[in-house]
Amino acid sequence: MTFSTSSKARLTAHDLQRFAGDTLFDRLGRAVCRAGCLPRKELYEAWETARRVRRVIRGGRVLDVAGGHGLLAHVMLLLDDTSARAVVVDPSLPPSGAKLHEQLVAEWPRLAGRVEFAQRPLEQLDVMPDDVLVSIHACGGLTDRVLDTAVASGARVAVLPCCHDFETCDAGALAGWMDRALAIDVIRALRVEGQGYRVWTQTIPADVTPKNRLLIAAPHYSAASASAGSTRSA
Repeated sequence: MTFSTSSKARLTAHDLQRFAGDTLFDRLGRAVCRAGCLPRKELYEAWETARRVRRVIRGGRVLDVAGGHGLLAHVMLLLDDTSARAVVVDPSLPPSGAKLHEQLVAEWPRLAGRVEFAQRPLEQLDVMPDDVLVSIHACGGLTDRVLDTAVASGARVAVLPCCHDFETCDAGALAGWMDRALAIDVIRALRVEGQGYRVWTQTIPADVTPKNRLLIAAPHYSAASASAGSTRSA
């Protein structure tokens, strides 16, 4: 049977043999399997998103918005240890997030004390210019709120949008030429760019999720790397 990276089935101890190597990703996969609480697709979404973001954006406090179990926050720290802290922000945190955190800290003790779970809405978050807001599949208008919050604070940001709300999300005048969801994301990229940001448009593999457009943005004056172009990553 094919091992689908987009499956919503939980990874458990039965899947440990699928991550038998010595790479960072294999170690991450084994920790997620031991926790036994995370859908398979979330492991691949977090990994593919974080490694692309870290090619462009380094350092800063990581704010994982609508972060759920918080895997993205942890992976961001693992890929760049110059980020001292991460906050997983979600108005409804799953109780099993603590179990995942425990397994990740057991595998990487340096993560201890560096990840905070904040059960609150985005609007109650104090965002600083050095922060990095990240969000995977912030539904509908929440993606726009993440982008607007980042821009208002001069912070860096990366979003993987989903569940485009055609009633409230702006597609501009582009919906007559292209898929409406794509039009919404194009308008988002142009809007952020027009507010003094450099924008990188990338994708994660479509076999992980069909909602795979990744928008990364940083103020032109920030320390974000200029080495990554607006092209699809491998």
